[in-house]
Amino acid sequence: MADSRRRVLLKLSGEAFADPEIGYGTDPATVKRVATEVAEAHDAGVEIAIVVGGGNIFRGVSQASKGMDPASADHMGMLATVINAIGLQGALEKAGVPTRVQTAISMQQIAEPYIRLKAIRHMEKNRIVIFAAGTGNPFFTTDTAAALRAVEIDADVILKASKVTGIYAEDPRENPDAVLLERLSFREFIDRELRVMDTTAITMSREHDIPVVVFDMTKPGNIVKAVVGEDIGTLVHGDGIK
Repeated sequence: MADSRRRVLLKLSGEAFADPEIGYGTDPATVKRVATEVAEAHDAGVEIAIVVGGGNIFRGVSQASKGMDPASADHMGMLATVINAIGLQGALEKAGVPTRVQTAISMQQIAEPYIRLKAIRHMEKNRIVIFAAGTGNPFFTTDTAAALRAVEIDADVILKASKVTGIYAEDPRENPDAVLLERLSFREFIDRELRVMDTTAITMSREHDIPVVVFDMTKPGNIVKAVVGEDIGTLVHGDGIK
């Protein structure tokens, strides 16, 4: 990194863009709220890159389970992430934050192609970069794309924005008394077969010693807290963090 500033990779699922009442589609008010919080965190001097999902529009894995060709379904899901990225870019620009969208699938009329060094340069110039279209390959989740991009841009941490407080020992929807795990190692995450992120993403984070924070993005202010480094949610870490 060019200086000592914190650099984060924020993973936003498609749920971050959906109408909270119906759970799908793109809700302008929701996108604006997310953008406002990201802009506030950016103003604190943090370099921010974002990976967006597309499940609010099209979820490839669920459509493949219904008989659609899996590769075609995943490609459609990648295009859904581009829609979300463009919407978030517009909201961030309105909030006064210069933002660039880079896609893993070339579509130069609406976004830049993904170029690692160019993405890093954008962040060094105080711009937010949104990575869309996943890895550009079918059969990989946007969680894996987040881990990959975090490694490539030398991020300090991956922030997984979710709808729950953090990682629980049991599913809190099934057991209201489930215990929140505030800290656990990558090995514990894998051994417990937790499903908050896919194993490929966690393994990549572990191999490159990039901690992962899972937190509730639906509570106002939590995105800012996570980005600036406050203790929040669950920290999944390697041996380098005590």
